[in-house]
Amino acid sequence: MAYQLHYWPGIQGRGEFVRLALEAAGADYVDVARGDPHAGGGLPAMMHFLEDASVARPPFACPFLVDGKTVVAQTAAILLYLGPRLRLVPAAERDRLWTHQIQLTIADMVAEAHDLHHPVASALYYEDQKKEALRRSEDFRRQRLPRFLGWFEAILQRNAGNAQRDPPRLVGARLSYADLSLFQLVDGLLYALPKATRRVLRRLPHVRALHAGVPRHRRLAAYLSSERRLPFNEEGIFRHYPELDG
Repeated sequence: MAYQLHYWPGIQGRGEFVRLALEAAGADYVDVARGDPHAGGGLPAMMHFLEDASVARPPFACPFLVDGKTVVAQTAAILLYLGPRLRLVPAAERDRLWTHQIQLTIADMVAEAHDLHHPVASALYYEDQKKEALRRSEDFRRQRLPRFLGWFEAILQRNAGNAQRDPPRLVGARLSYADLSLFQLVDGLLYALPKATRRVLRRLPHVRALHAGVPRHRRLAAYLSSERRLPFNEEGIFRHYPELDG
């Protein structure tokens, strides 16, 4: 049975972190909300899980994954569930926990990247909180961006599995879902804050190498060049407002 991924159509968003794992593994999955409502897909199928009182354990928000009778929400939890099934995480428990910790740290940075353009309230337009966004983005560029990416650089350097390996990996010697998520995070930051991100990346050769290497994966190369890979836009998490790039 195919995995069912539920996420808003029209944007990459947090659903893209799950999508990259499914694509890299060649998993059989359906992107439900992008489907035809008359064929059981589309937004009505997704909203059933979010709003129908008959769902005993409703997700708070998308993305969520349906695998038979199992429903898993929250990006990091979905990837924790999929990792061993897709062979995108090492077998040892300590390595799986470490991969999960890395994913949660990526989630923290994704939330901060979102709050660059919505620092006051998600319900307000960017134009209604632009002054606050300018202050938030200055701190993010100077403090948070180098701190987060510097940490990823450090753990790439310290991973013994990276001896003479190109591209480097975050955990062990094989591709993991954390590698895919770090690629997506860096890709989004390069879209949202191209000048600031490039300045920081100049000092981080391992992060640069991982970001450049992931798209060389055969299945991912096919996905990234396909219409299934939606472009970044100003409706998603990573939004490009030049004034926030300093």
